[in-house]
Amino acid sequence: MHTTKLHRAILNATALVSLGAFGLPAHAHAFVLDASDKPAAAGDATPDAADDTAAKTGKAVRNLQGVHVVAPRTSDEVARATQQDAPNLINIRTEDQIRALPDSNTAEAVRRIPGVSMETDEGEGRYVNIRGFDADLNSTTYAGVRLLPTNNASPFGGYRGVALDSIPVGFIGAVKVTKSNLPSQDAEALGGTIEVLPKTAPTEQGSFLEGNAGVGYEPLRGTPVTNFSLTGGGRYGPFSILLTASSHIDSRGIDDVEPAYFNDAAHPYQAVNVIEQRDYELHRRRHGYAIDLGYQPDDDDQWYFRAFDAGYTERYKRQYMDITLDGNTVAQPDGSYQDTLTVPGAITKSLRDEQETSRERLYMLGGQNLLGGTTLDYHVAYVEGTYKKPFDYNSTFTYNPLATPTPTISYAPNGPGHVPLYTISGAPDYLNPANYVLSSLGNGTAYNFDREMSYAVNSKTPVEWGSLTDQELHFGLSVQQRHKRTTAQPYSIDATALSLAAVSSGAYETYYDGHYQNGMDIMPGALQRIFGMGSIAPGDVTSSQQQYLDAHEDIYAAYGQYTGTCGKLGILAGVRFEDTRNRGQAFSSGADAAGNPFSYPVNSRHSYNNFFPSLQLRYELEPDLILRAAYSSTIARPGFNQANPSLAIDVGSGLATTGNPNLKPATAHSFDFSIEKYLPQGGILSAGIFDKQISNYIVPTETTQTLPNTNLYPGGAIPFHVFTFQNVGSAYARGLELNWEQTFQGLPGWLDGLGAGANYTWVDSRVEIRPGAYSLLPSTSRNTWNAMLFYKRAGLSLNLAAYSVSADLFGIGSDRSSDIYNAKRTSMDFSASYQFPENWSVYFQAKNLLNTPHAFYQGTSDRPIQREFYGRTYLAGVRFAF
Repeated sequence: MHTTKLHRAILNATALVSLGAFGLPAHAHAFVLDASDKPAAAGDATPDAADDTAAKTGKAVRNLQGVHVVAPRTSDEVARATQQDAPNLINIRTEDQIRALPDSNTAEAVRRIPGVSMETDEGEGRYVNIRGFDADLNSTTYAGVRLLPTNNASPFGGYRGVALDSIPVGFIGAVKVTKSNLPSQDAEALGGTIEVLPKTAPTEQGSFLEGNAGVGYEPLRGTPVTNFSLTGGGRYGPFSILLTASSHIDSRGIDDVEPAYFNDAAHPYQAVNVIEQRDYELHRRRHGYAIDLGYQPDDDDQWYFRAFDAGYTERYKRQYMDITLDGNTVAQPDGSYQDTLTVPGAITKSLRDEQETSRERLYMLGGQNLLGGTTLDYHVAYVEGTYKKPFDYNSTFTYNPLATPTPTISYAPNGPGHVPLYTISGAPDYLNPANYVLSSLGNGTAYNFDREMSYAVNSKTPVEWGSLTDQELHFGLSVQQRHKRTTAQPYSIDATALSLAAVSSGAYETYYDGHYQNGMDIMPGALQRIFGMGSIAPGDVTSSQQQYLDAHEDIYAAYGQYTGTCGKLGILAGVRFEDTRNRGQAFSSGADAAGNPFSYPVNSRHSYNNFFPSLQLRYELEPDLILRAAYSSTIARPGFNQANPSLAIDVGSGLATTGNPNLKPATAHSFDFSIEKYLPQGGILSAGIFDKQISNYIVPTETTQTLPNTNLYPGGAIPFHVFTFQNVGSAYARGLELNWEQTFQGLPGWLDGLGAGANYTWVDSRVEIRPGAYSLLPSTSRNTWNAMLFYKRAGLSLNLAAYSVSADLFGIGSDRSSDIYNAKRTSMDFSASYQFPENWSVYFQAKNLLNTPHAFYQGTSDRPIQREFYGRTYLAGVRFAF
């Protein structure tokens, strides 16, 4: 049954209350439907009935800031109606849609949206790319306030990408992706904006409580999984409160093999330099806590306080064995290779034993008042992302047999995904821990923070100019004051001739589907107990200073925005101004005449300003058929590490690394055109094209330079391979998005409730990564698709979903053969649930059914440099709602 215009108006009115952030204006009064109510049939809804619905709430409860979700949950149909009436291009996933699949964090939830691809790490989604732009070029917000990175591991070193694996799905109300920016939004969203929307109290008076408790199992290591969330609160007179807590604990194991290649003219293309066998054991405890307090004494005034704390603590244990080849490669007639293993440390056993805590905090105070005909909203917020590493022990034991024949290795790239399988001869009993001696041991700590105070005030005033209707003027001012600091401290430990047998335990391990022998595990914690924390040597001081960065970035912004309607045409036009001022301090390294290292402080200071115009048109061809055309402009500021003025020189390897404090911000002019057909029960059929023209895109570069020797290093001037960053003149990204989702209508009998959906994104982009060498933009996957099949009937819900993304450029090398690519990956997940007539439901979920590996390759796909897999995850539990 198609939605009537009045029916849709009521849905949209609900969206005013529950999803005002999604681009809809909030009026003084709104019709309110309970999220659990089924919309009225065509012809049943009348203005009087709608007024009655509003009256049931006691009074109109408007959105506080226009950025949150009301009730414990917002219905899929309301979310789709909000997308339909939004003035710009957005996509929304509600909490119900998110929890219908086994997505454990926000990155995994967002990847189901058209135009989005995901970068994984340690078996979970971490970073999100929008239309081929890596995470450093996108914006992430919570309740309209920008979130900050919790670590410095973003794919291209910008230190701006938010790692979304620190935000569990259990305490968020919905996620929204903005693809055409509004003047009222931060302009730092060159790819787009991921908006995490919190839950708030329901509109009705009274209390509610809902939750989830699940347990699971991962067969790869036989480890458990637990999942828990609880949300409760209510509305009591003019006051409201909502509390949320969530926990996800996972002890995942990972099997990984990482070959490295000589990659020179003296060796065959697939000749291996190192084979590293990594056996991971992780223990991650993810948490999320949130509070939302509201006070609304009347229809014209309301205030709120919000806060959340989300993140994880992980104990990271990586056992690995390294086989380092001499380079005496001999190709065999059968396609295999032989080499010798006589270099010192040709066979080693190692352990990295580390703990880290990644945490995001937000505190926000604001309100909204109706003053005359003008609605005024405002807030002040503090956001902090932190990363703490109290220890990071790295130990290496070297194979040192009593007999010393000449070991040899035979290998061929015939393992899973072309990983090399090998045999070793002439190395007697090389798995026996008694034949290994401790050769190196080190430790390190780190503490990074990224903090921001922000202030914002916005106004919205209805106007009547000419014959247009629904006209409003929006103005706003904001200030963002950001402070980022990275610190690290390495410690030196005198390694004694300790036998591996003294600190190893367990049986000899065979892993990676039985392809590799890893010997006994090194006992985590044993070396710490023997050697302690370590001491700080002079070289550790220099190393610590080279990793230090203290940066400030202040942004002052103002915008003006007009919205109006001319018949079936909706118009949004405006401009945003942002003034950016940054300053930073770091250290560069050098060496005195005797070769002793030293460091000295370097400072940088820059300021610039930009205007960001926007014009977005929405035309209603039919009540449920929308045509859109949009122009918007955005920015991506240089990454903190990319602009770090420090210089670090490694004379032994002939390498120098430095940031470029003269980098300009990248800017984009974006053009979008789409047509959208909205179908019953929250369905959609849409097609769109986009084109982003980018100026001053930032790429890493490698050059060979003879650095002037002004006490930078001992000896005379010598050439170095210098790694830094630079702006390229222009780049582009253009593509196509297709989206379809539908519950099939009129199916007989038990088939009623069957539905399906699919979306596909094709991206073509171009940037000069080296002089005369062009590529897709880093992180651009040319093809991304999602497909799903679902069934909902009589309390039973079944969902099968697949996700696939083609290869993307992950690291830029000195030539095509040294470029690093993130390999193509396709995954599949399943879930089932049953809702009992009362307040309970049960569910079962199976994640990563295809056991999809996470692989990288160098140059071409037959040269893998990492191929790790995680196995499947099974989870079952109960949900309740009162």
